Amino acid sequence: MDNKKSQAVPHSLSEIGEELDVPFLKLLGVRLLKMGLGEGEIGLHLKPEHNNTWEVAHGGVLLTLMDVAMAIAARASDPYDRSVVTIELKNNFLQAANGNLRVMAKTVHNTATMAFCEAKLFNADGDVCCMASGTFKFLRKLPAKTSSGERSINQDQRAK
Repeated sequence: MDNKKSQAVPHSLSEIGEELDVPFLKLLGVRLLKMGLGEGEIGLHLKPEHNNTWEVAHGGVLLTLMDVAMAIAARASDPYDRSVVTIELKNNFLQAANGNLRVMAKTVHNTATMAFCEAKLFNADGDVCCMASGTFKFLRKLPAKTSSGERSINQDQRAK
């Protein structure tokens, strides 16, 4: 990832990208902006409930964003389209984050069972607020949900 400033984040993220089908991420308001070969990009419009007592983004929100973006990048790097779980996550908080945030992540190396990723979180001005690295283990996908919300058996045998 380069060190130059990213393009500024749009003023409203509520209509940009798509909602991720994960209850916790829906609660936060995380939006998928891009998923490409080994890359992931997400955005979040910060609301008061995302803040800490200093009225800037809570570190837990920022760490969640970094984790999610890297997991997307890891999944996007896998030719078998497997799910991932976080094995290790390291984050550096560089400065307070406010407003609309964007995280850009990429996979830097894959093995047969793991992906190694890195990410940067940008504020609306394009300043880097956080940098992270993470290790993700590939797993078979969870069974799909039926219309009633029950899990059905996934017959995909690729990731055994």
